[in-house]
Amino acid sequence: MSTNLAIYGGSPVRQSLLPYAQQWLIDDDITAVTDVLRSDWLTTGPKVDLFEGFFAEFVGAEEAVAVSSGTAALHAAMFAQGICPGDEVVVPAMTFAASANCVVYQGGTPVFVDVAPGTLLIDPSAVEAKITPRTRAIITVDYAGQPCDYDPLQEVADRFGLALIDDACHAIGGSYKKHPVGCLADLNTFSLHPAKHFTTGEGGIITTNNSELAQRMRVFRNHGITTDHRQRTEQGSWFYEMVDLGYNYRITDFQCALGMSQLRRLPKWVERRQEIAAIYDEAFCSLSCVSPLDVRSEVSHAYHLYVIRFDLDQLRVNRNTLFQALRAEGIGVNVHYIPVHLHPFYREHYGTGPGLCPVAESAYEQIVTLPMFPRMTDEDVKDVVAALNKVSEAFAA
Repeated sequence: MSTNLAIYGGSPVRQSLLPYAQQWLIDDDITAVTDVLRSDWLTTGPKVDLFEGFFAEFVGAEEAVAVSSGTAALHAAMFAQGICPGDEVVVPAMTFAASANCVVYQGGTPVFVDVAPGTLLIDPSAVEAKITPRTRAIITVDYAGQPCDYDPLQEVADRFGLALIDDACHAIGGSYKKHPVGCLADLNTFSLHPAKHFTTGEGGIITTNNSELAQRMRVFRNHGITTDHRQRTEQGSWFYEMVDLGYNYRITDFQCALGMSQLRRLPKWVERRQEIAAIYDEAFCSLSCVSPLDVRSEVSHAYHLYVIRFDLDQLRVNRNTLFQALRAEGIGVNVHYIPVHLHPFYREHYGTGPGLCPVAESAYEQIVTLPMFPRMTDEDVKDVVAALNKVSEAFAA
């Protein structure tokens, strides 16, 4: 036992906890929100349309549909594609539960597929083996901010007549072969939670080049009703019809105003995330027990997360102890993710469990997410590196 570690009573690297993610609001953001709060429209108003147009233009898509959360975005995508009971949708195991839950919401069955060991992205070579006559779609996840390998995934989707849905919640501002995230799949979904690249508080958005799918999602977010309050006001009408069973997944005007204000600074923020990642990469070159995830040459990584993998054969403790030790040093590390098929809900209701996706399961025991957000200073980054060196040296085998 090393007594200099904070977990054992030693002095920590930092006195206050450095979180793994944090929003960045400035006066312009606050002004944008308060201007809407003083206006006539707080929801279903003009800012929603403006935000959708601004976001679609940013990623190079023809349509964008804003909703109340990233989970709502995924659910709307499943609805738009007509997923229903009896349908199967291929989902990577290494992701947040919402990537699979959205299939279940529609009565479909998520079919879990393993990930590539270097990147922890969905393995295109494993996808085809999971396709059956009931398969309707493939959900990709741009894990940590690195776009998936879309050429082979699109080839499989085209060959089997499947929809391709990108869970791009980690990857706004990234690109694949110079094509921006947001136009890489039939439907592309984003989260606007404060932990993500930019925020509307809570919120989500879907992009597509298919106007019919976009309209289906706009109806879906509004209870399945064909018009919203503003449209009826402009028409001088009270009449509306519910044509589908939708949800109240609407987003407010003041959230959209915040999103537009934040989105203007996104390119600089992604650039800063890439700078931090480069510092981490260089620092960990000489630390043999730590490996960053692989980054392919044909992508621009947006770095929502910076994930490292511990070589536990070189350490005397497991990942959980390393996690607690780093937290004690004032570094707010996290773990992304427990593979979805290991959650009790899926084990109980879908018969999943250990051994189904061995690469994801093995990685889960080794990975830790380090702090990564553009407001981090160079001193903050040095503290993360210092803490990781300290803990790794103390627990070296």
